[in-house]
Amino acid sequence: MAKEYHSLAAFYPFYLSQHTNVLCRRLHFCGSLIGLFCLLFAVLNQNYWLILAGIGVGYLFAWIGHFVFEKNRPATFQYPLYSFVCDWLMFRDILLQRIPW
Repeated sequence: MAKEYHSLAAFYPFYLSQHTNVLCRRLHFCGSLIGLFCLLFAVLNQNYWLILAGIGVGYLFAWIGHFVFEKNRPATFQYPLYSFVCDWLMFRDILLQRIPW
């Protein structure tokens, strides 16, 4: 039985524990960055299909990181909303050098 999380603050430490491999974190970061670029290009070009492409690429990079390098099941399968938000928190923390790149 999986643990239930009732707040983002409680979930984030668990999320980080699922991202100890530096290559997994790098793939997450790169996937999120590509997703941001896709969002920007989608808005600038009014081609909103690029948003879906960005989401797809972002998750593809993250899942490769989990299955190939981290060797665990992505938390998004069980906690999709918390995982999505925490991915951006981790992105921010990598940018601010709170988490090793």
